[in-house]
Amino acid sequence: MEGFTALYIFMLAAFTGYEVISRVPVILHTPLMSGSNFVHGVVLVGAMVVLGHADADSPLQLAIGFVAVFLGAANAAGGYVVTERMLAMFNKSGNKEAKKGGAQ
Repeated sequence: MEGFTALYIFMLAAFTGYEVISRVPVILHTPLMSGSNFVHGVVLVGAMVVLGHADADSPLQLAIGFVAVFLGAANAAGGYVVTERMLAMFNKSGNKEAKKGGAQ
């Protein structure tokens, strides 16, 4: 019964996430992703808890836990990389405008 409940919760979360993201204009997807880095961290912590509670005699549980931790870490790191690129992009355009304003 626990597996069915977990699958049901996963399906509801996937549906809710899809509905929320599909209603966001395309131009806002990058800021939305960089702003949700905390969610990536929560997913990573959850994956580490799952890996920590995996049965040592079950290679399938260990493999799934390891893949979840790896993908969660990659997702979190990617979110921070996107945020840094966005901040650098806006910082460069701000410096150009400041230089133009100071030269006049």
